[in-house]
Amino acid sequence: MKTIDWTKDELVAYILLFAANADFKESAKERELIISKVDKQTFQEIHEEFDADNDYQGLKKIMISLEQHQYTKEDVDLLMEDIKTLFFVDDDFDITEQNMLKSLNRLFKIA
Repeated sequence: MKTIDWTKDELVAYILLFAANADFKESAKERELIISKVDKQTFQEIHEEFDADNDYQGLKKIMISLEQHQYTKEDVDLLMEDIKTLFFVDDDFDITEQNMLKSLNRLFKIA
């Protein structure tokens, strides 16, 4: 299995960016929330990597990194709470975000 050399903060930033882009637009409020979870430099570096990846590559990296960091059910639950907060931060929880939340919830339970 390929390894991903992300810190936990980098993983969180990537996952939140992945979620923020579920509706194909990343709002200023969503960016601010992500930066409140990780430092600005980490956000910028991970954003560059995120922009270069397609969805399949992103999901693969996320799943590998969750396993490498040995995320527990409690860790995943906290992560899902952060994702929910992200989806509601711009007061627009549309159908694509709802579907992304369901999909990530299912996917992370497998990990």
